[in-house]
Amino acid sequence: MLIANSQTEQIRADLEWTWPLTGRTQWKMNSLTQVRYLDRATPPHISTLILLSGMAALAMNIFLPSLPKMTEHFQTDYSLMQLSVAIYLAVNAGLQLVIGPISDKLGRRTVILAGIGLFCVATLGCLVASNIWVFLGFRMMQAVIATSMVLSRAVVRDMYPQDRSASMIGYVTMGMSVVPMIGPMIGGYLDELLGWKANFWLLLALGVALFALAWRDLGETAQRSGLTLRAQFAEYPELLRSPRFWGYAMAAGFSSGAFFAYVGGAPFVGSVVFGMSPSTLGLFFGAPALGYFFGNYMTARFATRLGINRLVLWGSLCVALGIGLAILLFAAGLGNELVFFGSMTFVGLGNGLSLPNATAGMLSVRPHLAGTASGLGGAFQIGLGAALSALAGSLLNPAWGVWPLLLIQFSTALMAIVAILMVIRRERSLGVQPLE
Repeated sequence: MLIANSQTEQIRADLEWTWPLTGRTQWKMNSLTQVRYLDRATPPHISTLILLSGMAALAMNIFLPSLPKMTEHFQTDYSLMQLSVAIYLAVNAGLQLVIGPISDKLGRRTVILAGIGLFCVATLGCLVASNIWVFLGFRMMQAVIATSMVLSRAVVRDMYPQDRSASMIGYVTMGMSVVPMIGPMIGGYLDELLGWKANFWLLLALGVALFALAWRDLGETAQRSGLTLRAQFAEYPELLRSPRFWGYAMAAGFSSGAFFAYVGGAPFVGSVVFGMSPSTLGLFFGAPALGYFFGNYMTARFATRLGINRLVLWGSLCVALGIGLAILLFAAGLGNELVFFGSMTFVGLGNGLSLPNATAGMLSVRPHLAGTASGLGGAFQIGLGAALSALAGSLLNPAWGVWPLLLIQFSTALMAIVAILMVIRRERSLGVQPLE
């Protein structure tokens, strides 16, 4: 009984935590209506946050239609070339474990600017790489752009309360979703016109421009922690002991796992199984982003009204429904490229519903550790994505067609449903008002 009461009090503490609005953070919260573009003395403009998130998405997927040609250029195997996706995601996940605590200590602005600068250096390294191993090394370094994605979400949580932050994260990711929609398309055409290196020249130019924008517009939104970095990292157990944090993290990780498996496997499916050209593959590859745009729009409009738990559940169900439909059609002999890529719009739609809300849930468990929570939750999500991306790339072959990819995606969608149902059940069993 004592244990149950203790757990109940812990959950209630999670749910009822109020961000201590003091000092600079209080000023920021009271000044949201006074945002001035390119004035870092005020909170950042939402377009800056969208571009910060979008750059991380673009770096991940703009060159995907070029993977077959890059394989030929470096005279290697596709499975090794595909590691440019899996390794990137793995390093991205590892970085997110340290990005959050460091930003809670040093501030969001400093860490974001440092990350963009290192990304530009790494992109230049990719362009001059003489062999696959040098390329993969600089590609790993490019993952530092994760700082802009992770901390743009933390900036939102710095400025808004929980339900409002879910809505605002929805708007940020809705704008960001345009990037994966058009990124592969642009990359495919650049490949055909100028070669695969054109994609990385574009990333370098955009990275320099983003650094200049962040320097001018991104003011500090976090009240810096008075703890040492060692003490900051020591606060991880506070999150690790929270069942609700892990419930939201697993729901986000497994739901997005279907997309990351797609990132690892779709270039092979499109080019080898369906025989698409790079430009055509780039056009079709953006199918999930179309659904993601509308899913984030729905989150932005309805998160405050419907509550985050409900939208996470609906999003996970949507992913499972889309992949399940594709499995049935391919099993019936009706599968083709339109069926495959069309079903991926459901994956995007489901992610647009589940990810912003699950992220808001993770960041609201301990608002004073928003950066740490964003990093830890993001590390789990991206780390799982890296594993699934590598798994999809290793299992795919012309004989098996789309089946390994579809089965991986369907399994992760089911796990996401289980994760959010566990959160909902726990809250109900303890008689605690849902986090809505």
